[in-house]
Amino acid sequence: MIVQLNTDKNIEGTAGLETFVSEKVNSGLKHFVENITRIEVHLSDQNADKGGSDDIHCKIEARLEGIQPVIVVGKSGSKEKALDEAVDKMKAKLGTIMGKIKNK
Repeated sequence: MIVQLNTDKNIEGTAGLETFVSEKVNSGLKHFVENITRIEVHLSDQNADKGGSDDIHCKIEARLEGIQPVIVVGKSGSKEKALDEAVDKMKAKLGTIMGKIKNK
């Protein structure tokens, strides 16, 4: 599973951040690794330097074989919490989708 990190101009895409995101996504979505071809993580800071309780957005797009891409968004005041929320949402959404596919 390939994990690609994209950041906006307000968030610096360091190697440390890339490693953190990759490890978090891989551990959170490990049950679906054989179905996912690629994961794209988009981190953006909506208010730049102003701050806010949910100004960091983490959009995760999962590419699965034979299925339209699955997209979820997590919002928080920190990159880590926004990523956690998005990974949890993706885990739930993929669980539902894979359950429907198995029951066909």
